[in-house]
Amino acid sequence: MRKKLTIASMFAGIGGIDLGFEQAGYKIVWANEIDKYACRTYRLNFGENYLVEGDIQDVSTDTIPDFDVLVAGFPCQAFSSVGLQKGFEDPRGNLFFETARVIAAKKPIAVFFENVANLVKHDNGNTLSTILSTMAELKYHVKYKVMNASDYGIPQQRNRIYMVAFKNKAAYEKFEFPLERELKRDAFSFFDKERQPDSYYMDNHKMWNEMVAFMTDKHRIYRFTDWGLSKGRDGICPTLLAAMGSPYERIPFFWDDFSIRKITQREAARLQGVPEDFQFPLKKTPKQVYKQIGNSVCIPIVKEIAEEMKKVLE
Repeated sequence: MRKKLTIASMFAGIGGIDLGFEQAGYKIVWANEIDKYACRTYRLNFGENYLVEGDIQDVSTDTIPDFDVLVAGFPCQAFSSVGLQKGFEDPRGNLFFETARVIAAKKPIAVFFENVANLVKHDNGNTLSTILSTMAELKYHVKYKVMNASDYGIPQQRNRIYMVAFKNKAAYEKFEFPLERELKRDAFSFFDKERQPDSYYMDNHKMWNEMVAFMTDKHRIYRFTDWGLSKGRDGICPTLLAAMGSPYERIPFFWDDFSIRKITQREAARLQGVPEDFQFPLKKTPKQVYKQIGNSVCIPIVKEIAEEMKKVLE
């Protein structure tokens, strides 16, 4: 029986990338995350064995076991078009170089990165150029692609850049990103039909009249932005953001059979491809759960990329 490829995960969050690779047949041997709430969710679903909680800058590479593939969703807020876009001037942006430190020490056969699509044009392309040149200095061959979840079977408007890097040039040359395909489900098919608890309904919202006037199309999903009300594409959910955790107005909302309501945490999780048996500490930290889901990844896309990587690595 062929030995499973192993992964180490940096900035693991609740384990979205890890879950995608695990579903593709990889084995997780080490993970790191600094956020205590995300760590709580991670342990609920992956156990206590290999998650190291704490700042990656305090982690010695000598303590990291050997592995085949490094996966990392290094913090995207520094590059996001909805943030301040400070890039490497932001301490969170500098954490990319922590991945380089681990890569230099552990020399994995491949690397997987996920980040916001704005990384491509951030600082007139200099941010992406720095990442690519750093990986080249480490002797890796890199391919990247901006992929929208709605083009790959998930009804969410979620543009992200996916980067893969290989030590072996032949593997790099053979690797291909998954092909786009027709969307067969709308977001409403992910939503529960029965009435939800009152806390999800927005009948007493201070902008109720404006919402009703604006929300004329009941096959669209809406959200508040910095510029006011906005609507998603037909049957497609707007991007799920970490900012859903605070304030609640960042949570997408829609007309159900009873009134206007916010999508629930479980519905948001479904739109990220999170399995139904995945556990969240919902009763203790409901806002944190929204934040964790928005901070996570579109798991089915990660799984497909992991499968394509596996083909060329094995």
